[in-house]
Amino acid sequence: MGSAPDYHYSYTIFFLFFVLTLFNAFSISANTFSATKSLTITSNKTIISPNEIFELGFFNPASSSRWYLGIWYKKIPTRTYVWVANRDNPLSNSNGTLKISDNNLVIFDQSDTPAWSTNLTGGDVGSPVVAELLDTGNLVIRDSNNPDRFLWQSFDFPTDTLLPEMKLGWDLKTGIDRLLSSWKAPDDPSSGDFSTKLQIRGFPEFYVSNRENILYRSGPWNGIGFSSVPVMKPLDYLVYNFTATNEEVTYSYRITKTNIYSRLSLSSAGLLQRLTWIESAQSWKQLWYSPKDMCDNYKQCGNFGYCDSNTSPVCNCIKGFELRNQQTWALRDDSAGCVRKARLSCDGRDGFLRLKNLKLPDTKATTVDRSIGVKECEEKCLKDCNCKAFANADIRDGGSGCVIWTGEILDIRNFAKGGQDLYVRLAAADLEDKETKNIKIIGSSIGVSILLLLSFIIFRFWKRKYKRSIAFQTPDGMISFIKIPSLTGFYNNFKIEEFMLDPSLLEEDFNLKLFGIYRVSKSSEKKKEKLELPLMEFEAISRATNNFSNANKLGQGGFGIVYKGRLDDGREIAVKRLSKMSLQGTNEFKNEVRLIARLQHMNLVRLLGCCVDKGEKMLIYEYLENLSLDSHLFDKTRRSNLNWQKRFDITNGIARGLLYLHQDSRFRIIHRDLKASNVLLDKNMTPKISDFGMARIFGQDETEANTRKVVGTYGYMSPEYAMDGLFSMKSDVFSFGVLLLEIISGKKNNGFYNSNRDLNLLGCLWRHWKEGSVLEIVDPIIIDSSSSTCRTHEILRYIQIGLLCVQERAEDRPVMSSVMLMLGSETTVIPQPKRPGYCVGRSLLETDSSSSTQHNYEWTVNQITLSVIDAR
Repeated sequence: MGSAPDYHYSYTIFFLFFVLTLFNAFSISANTFSATKSLTITSNKTIISPNEIFELGFFNPASSSRWYLGIWYKKIPTRTYVWVANRDNPLSNSNGTLKISDNNLVIFDQSDTPAWSTNLTGGDVGSPVVAELLDTGNLVIRDSNNPDRFLWQSFDFPTDTLLPEMKLGWDLKTGIDRLLSSWKAPDDPSSGDFSTKLQIRGFPEFYVSNRENILYRSGPWNGIGFSSVPVMKPLDYLVYNFTATNEEVTYSYRITKTNIYSRLSLSSAGLLQRLTWIESAQSWKQLWYSPKDMCDNYKQCGNFGYCDSNTSPVCNCIKGFELRNQQTWALRDDSAGCVRKARLSCDGRDGFLRLKNLKLPDTKATTVDRSIGVKECEEKCLKDCNCKAFANADIRDGGSGCVIWTGEILDIRNFAKGGQDLYVRLAAADLEDKETKNIKIIGSSIGVSILLLLSFIIFRFWKRKYKRSIAFQTPDGMISFIKIPSLTGFYNNFKIEEFMLDPSLLEEDFNLKLFGIYRVSKSSEKKKEKLELPLMEFEAISRATNNFSNANKLGQGGFGIVYKGRLDDGREIAVKRLSKMSLQGTNEFKNEVRLIARLQHMNLVRLLGCCVDKGEKMLIYEYLENLSLDSHLFDKTRRSNLNWQKRFDITNGIARGLLYLHQDSRFRIIHRDLKASNVLLDKNMTPKISDFGMARIFGQDETEANTRKVVGTYGYMSPEYAMDGLFSMKSDVFSFGVLLLEIISGKKNNGFYNSNRDLNLLGCLWRHWKEGSVLEIVDPIIIDSSSSTCRTHEILRYIQIGLLCVQERAEDRPVMSSVMLMLGSETTVIPQPKRPGYCVGRSLLETDSSSSTQHNYEWTVNQITLSVIDAR
């Protein structure tokens, strides 16, 4: 009996010892970390912030052999990293340890050699230091007896993400420059080529750069926001702050509501974007991003030129200025900019032109005085002969402060709303007083009224005399214009009697500058469609292509031949000469001119001009050195140069171009013929979507349309379009999905055969996807590559996105904005795909047969869909 208490006492001691041991083993999951503890990769332990918002630990992206120490969101189910410590010094295996050594956080590799350290030297530390992960996501080292004294913090060394309460910019006391640097790829945390940095010379603003080349500029802080982001609607849970003092020049933001996660990040593709976590959708929603269009490109329009995405071309000269080089501007090379029409006098007679709703010019060469207003600023500018323009430094409460530009006026863009006022200095000759202007308006009104009256009388007389001799209908249903005797001189240069038009076009107007003819529509509104597109001489095009020599031939499609040419000024061009035999030639010509002349995006081919001469109709494009995507992708020799990184960049470029057509352009454009041969590659392998002959414009409230003339390319057409003539944005998404899967597999969807007799590439991929063996059909070049750009996890993710795009039902397919988010974000949840749509038969004969017997549609004689196209 006497031994029982002893036994109970011994058991209690053992139990307490076990609990303490267990506590020590897992206490590392607390938010503090001391010198007596260590964190190893093999232990799989982490440090968690007090309210379990963020988590710190080791990770290896895409199950690679590289290990990193990072911070991610604890409560978000999809792993989203916000900071990486050893991004450029990964551990090569899982034998890594995090310790506090000599008052520093240090990562040791397997040989106990430091791979990364906080590099604190010296300092007055009176007690041991501890590391702590805060609920803001900030990892700090502090004095254990002084919680408010931070010896080091991760917020001073951002990677690709700006979190709430984190500052971006300069600490002028310590000399720390906090900037964002992109990941090299979505699953490679090492430093990429893109960075976002605050430039504090002149009037501070942020620049997004690709290495040393500036790509995008935020514009200066105007008291409310950055002047390049005028359309950004204020969110009630976000508060922005910009501080410019002698101690710091920084930008930050904070979130006023709990349980909301929002971050600013720089993607591996160079996209600066704000993302907010949507709990109901279990994904990150993109609220804003830049660069968004061509007008966001740095110095797009040169000195004294401004960019407006609602005009064509997008570059314009400020009033009082003219083109520096008319020829290069006509060819869409706008970098030369504009020059003054009249020189400044600097004797007090100069004045200022007020330009509204602008992104302010580049602020490197500026001086700022926040103590004066706009009137004093104007006087100060007039006294300085070097002053080119001025603006308010702060637009709140009617405006205050003064910013003066003494250098070039670069990188301006116009907005429909928002932006800021800029006052540009002009010579007196370019300024008009109100009295003179009113007199001119009155005089012009009287003159116009008289001219309209005379024109009406002449038109009535002409119509009565010549109403039966305007046009006649030919046996093939076309309309041929007759040269009108009384207007011979007017039409002399264009020989209109040889220009054939489809009768369906009679309702539309054309520009004299483009076609050499105005036609009056049947509607009551007599509007002229002004495209501002250069009309080039046939002789110049003939000289450029060596009289359309076969040696200059780049390729041939259903609507004609494409030639390489060199203009007299040395500029290389691509000339698309429309076939005279094609019944769709004129329709396609008109479509491309109307659409491409208005579309401005880095991933769309640029139309430089056109030529109409006798029966000839030609389109002149920028020449792209690497021809078409199919000439690389389906060529055994060239395909070896397409590693995964290049295919990754090409895929994302095509997606950006298609998103612009569907969402961000002035019109909603459905391409209808997206395929590998219609994607051209420039010298940097940047993809550009081409061939808009079959494209259609949608209204903003339209979602789909129906046609009895199904045009396009077998293998890329969606089922609802091929079978029922229904097309929509989802039709283009289907084509993109096919193209994405072709890029990954290196195989054509159309004409795909294998031993299992799969219907096409989509059927083969779907079978392998269900069997879990989809990597078997991936191009071996990107699977077998030993380079770091081969990322199996990312390839599988892209295949899944491609299969989502080619699902049989259009309503199941994602829109391009969702596709872009899935392509660019490793953390976005991607749903499982459903069965793809098969719209390609085993042979051309079988397809034609089924089409003619089962469906009453007019299948167009379109050689683009029925012939092999050479590289262009």
